[in-house]
Amino acid sequence: MSLRVITPGPLTTVQDLGRPGRSDIGVGPSGAADRAAAALANRLVGNGPGAAVLETTFGGLELETTTDVVVAVTGAPCPGAPMSSTTRLRAGQRLTLGTPATGLRTYVAVRGGIDVEPVLGSRSTDLLARLGPDPLAEGDELPVGDDQDPELYGVDCAPAPTPTGDVVRLPLVRGPRDDWFGDAGWADLTGRTWTASRNSNRVGLRLEGEPLRREREGELASEGMTRGAVQVPPSGEPVVFLADHPITGGYPVIGYVCDEALDLAAQVRPGQGVRFLG
Repeated sequence: MSLRVITPGPLTTVQDLGRPGRSDIGVGPSGAADRAAAALANRLVGNGPGAAVLETTFGGLELETTTDVVVAVTGAPCPGAPMSSTTRLRAGQRLTLGTPATGLRTYVAVRGGIDVEPVLGSRSTDLLARLGPDPLAEGDELPVGDDQDPELYGVDCAPAPTPTGDVVRLPLVRGPRDDWFGDAGWADLTGRTWTASRNSNRVGLRLEGEPLRREREGELASEGMTRGAVQVPPSGEPVVFLADHPITGGYPVIGYVCDEALDLAAQVRPGQGVRFLG
């Protein structure tokens, strides 16, 4: 049982819950960028929480089935795809995702999960560390597993927020190096709207705007980094670390985006406004 990739879109990867707890060997967590949307897709088709799904950026994905399958599509709403519901595709049918008008990342779950070979306990593609399967390419055959649980099918599906084109507001708490910018820097960070950069990716949401000014100069020894850390590089423009973030970094971390808001951060499109609530 498999899915054939007709068109991969701009970027489609395999993702699951990632590789948490391996920082001691230099491996970051990775996993789905919008965890709520991925979890919803899995629940809709009756998969367990660890099943691998497809994460596609800006849509454009087209798949063909080689046998009857049950699929669900969540996240950024794509024209042509039934969203947040289960759909049965017959052998030879195609699933085509158009370009979403709002949001960035869309998730496709198939009942049984994407059954590629795990690497260090996960099927996730980590683009920074280059672990896991390569991003999808035209003609790829994706095996589908048979570890299904009929009792999970479509029940108790926790909703996932639907991405919008509005300014995204991210709750923020102070970080260990906020003193490098002082109260004035914190007020500057939280007092205006930033713009999401085209250079954003699964590593981090990069923001553009008038640079933050340091009150303290110097160099930092490398420190541990986590998902949600807001690091300020020499450009003065903050970066919110996402799923494929590095495990260490030497630039000051001014704050942390609250964990429950990181799924929203993962759906921010280039050019969209972002405000920090601190």
